[in-house]
Parts: sequence; structure tokens; C-alpha cells
Amino acid sequence: MGGKQLRVPVTAFLATNIFIYTAPFKAVAEACEADNSIFNMPLLLFVALIGATVGGLLARQRKGELRRLNEQLRQINAALKRQAKIESYAPTLSYAPVVGRISEEDIIVDPRKEELISCLKSGKNFLRNQEHEKAFLKFQTALELAKSLKDPIEEKKAARGLGASLQRQGKYRDAIKYHSMVLAISDREREESGNMEAYGAIADCYTELGDLEKAGKFYDKYIARLEKD
Repeated sequence: MGGKQLRVPVTAFLATNIFIYTAPFKAVAEACEADNSIFNMPLLLFVALIGATVGGLLARQRKGELRRLNEQLRQINAALKRQAKIESYAPTLSYAPVVGRISEEDIIVDPRKEELISCLKSGKNFLRNQEHEKAFLKFQTALELAKSLKDPIEEKKAARGLGASLQRQGKYRDAIKYHSMVLAISDREREESGNMEAYGAIADCYTELGDLEKAGKFYDKYIARLEKD
């Protein structure tokens, strides 16, 4: 007799749990709402616990990404102190493109080449004077001239300048396109000058956009290239 009395509440308990986990959530919610059932409380508590857990995991992931970026930047700064050789299109950056210089011995035959060099110099000066839109126009003209002359080195400089001018205006996604163009030209020509600076600039842009995962990947590439050079 005692065994039979025990089986009734156990059966009821199992039936109740089967109903909760097999019935549609909406139906369960409506049933609980209709008679103000106590089963509503554990369901809400379960949802709240899931939300808190997911929020905590995202916060820890974000914290880990920030810690990783800080370590990467520390490595970059340490390496740059050892090299101390970089001049910037964007003076506020601690690692920016090395600006190509034209020696006095260079002879410019094609007038387009002379205009190209003039545009690059003007663009750089506009950047220094914080006139970013004017700089963009000069670098844009330089890029067109470099393409017409089929000069990949000057093409890279123009693309780098365009990326820097957009970056200084806070147009980070557009800036990434031009910094990535530097890498594309390198792949096309199998010549890697300027890649290190492009990696760093792209990483900076992704950092500003809050995409720390992508920023970390490009900082890794920058560090690897920095150590290689």
C-alpha cells in the first residue's frame, strides 16, 4: 500500500515535467498566465540565467580581445623603438608608411611622372596641415597617373595616401579599401614594400570600428612583418 501511495506523486511529477519540455513555449506560457501557476517562476528563472551566462561570456571574450590587442601594441612599440626609422603620411600614427624620396639624380622624362611626384608631395603636405579632403584629391590624381604610367611603386604610395586621408576623416571602412589596395598591388607585382604599414593601418581602422577580432589578425601580420624586416 505504501508503495502505491509513493507512485502517484512520482508519476504526477514526471508528467508535469514532460508537459513543460514537450509543449510549445507559447502554450506553456499561456497556461501559466491563465492560472498564475508556480511553473512560470522556474521557466523565467531559467531564461534569466541563460541571459546572464551569455552576457558574461561575451564580456569575458571582449576583455580577452582587448588584453590581446594591448599586448600586440606593446610588442609593436618595443620593435619600433629598436628601429626608429618610420616617417608617416599620418603623423598621429606611431607606425606609418615610409615616404619615398626622389633623389636629385633622378631624371624625369615623362611630364606625367613629374605631375605624379608633385601630387604625392602636395597630398602629403595637405595631410600635415590637416586638410584631408584636399589631400584625398591630390592622392586620387596621383593614383590615376601612376596607373597610366604602370608604376606600381607610385601606385602604392597614392593608395596609401588615399587610405590615410580617409582614415584621418574617420571614414575607416573606405580607408581599409585603399590600404588593402596596397596589399593587392604587392600580390600582383610580387613586391612587398609598404605591406607592413598597410597591415598596421588596417588594424587601426578595425580597432576604431570596434572589430577587435579582425584588428588582432592584422596586428599579428604587422608584428610578423616587423620582426622579419
